[in-house]
Amino acid sequence: KCLYLCLQECPSGVVNEDTFKEIYAQFFPQGDASTYAHFLFDAFDTDHNGSVSFEDFVMGLSILLRGSVQEKLNWAFNLYDINKDGYITKEEMLDIIKSIYDMMGRCTYPTLKEETPRQHVEIFFQKMDKNRDGVVTIDEFIDCCQNDENIMRSMQLFENVI
Repeated sequence: KCLYLCLQECPSGVVNEDTFKEIYAQFFPQGDASTYAHFLFDAFDTDHNGSVSFEDFVMGLSILLRGSVQEKLNWAFNLYDINKDGYITKEEMLDIIKSIYDMMGRCTYPTLKEETPRQHVEIFFQKMDKNRDGVVTIDEFIDCCQNDENIMRSMQLFENVI
């Protein structure tokens, strides 16, 4: 469905961020998908040229749908590492989690308390940040995710909002 909309809205095979947000918003009308779509667009825009080609999009989807666990986790790490410095900070993870809650909108029952996203981040960091240096490296991320059933289940939520 997402591929069809992309082709329909972007016959040139290239989409800019605003169009990507418009397309993505159609899948989550109950909330505000714009911030999550921004982060997702950045993850698909692998050459950081401000546009996502149909090929970029299909390659990303291929990893997420058919890739190995390692490939999927690498892709997810890249999404969470907003500034692409090789580390996930609490603030980066908080921004992503808040954007997912915003996107889900009224589908998130019971109504979330304001501190809920930060509590989720703290739980993730307690598990992932093995050396307690305040950041999560790709090795910590992959190791923790592969060895924790609860995190792997919550990663499936991520797959459902692609």
